[in-house]
Amino acid sequence: MTETTDLTELLLSRIRDVADYPEPGVMFKDITPLLADPAAFAALTDALAAVARDTGATKVVGLEARGFILGAPVALRAGLGFIPVRKAGKLPGATLSQAYDLEYGSAEIEVHAEDLAAGDRVLVVDDVLATGGTAEASLELIRRAGAEVAGLAVLMELGFLDGRARLEPALAGAPLKALLTV
Repeated sequence: MTETTDLTELLLSRIRDVADYPEPGVMFKDITPLLADPAAFAALTDALAAVARDTGATKVVGLEARGFILGAPVALRAGLGFIPVRKAGKLPGATLSQAYDLEYGSAEIEVHAEDLAAGDRVLVVDDVLATGGTAEASLELIRRAGAEVAGLAVLMELGFLDGRARLEPALAGAPLKALLTV
């Protein structure tokens, strides 16, 4: 087996499927067993930190909420700063915000205005790429702050939702790395 195959098998073995959550017909991918396993969590962190280094990132952005859990240790492991992108109204002080559409309604995310600047190369980290709406909004927010998008890295891509295709224009050539595609 290769190192990539070993990592894939380890990660997949620690992700639990939960049927009909949060609503009937949805198969929720629960990563809490992975987070509870220190060896699996360390392997995940190492793999995502390698992506940060490979993209030349200078900062890591984590998307609320599970992107915080993954992004902070990735930034630490890669020797980079960590910036949380939060839901609107959760950050004190001056913020930049970006609204985006969801399947049923809309949402808004924010970042502290002073946390990103020209010269920053930012890797966005999240747990799952689904339809790509939140990730797309974060990429726009990063550019509006004057920073450059170094890439997007996720634990898992839900390929059947085709979020990757939606994000291609917003990534503008920056890489999208999914450790798993299901």
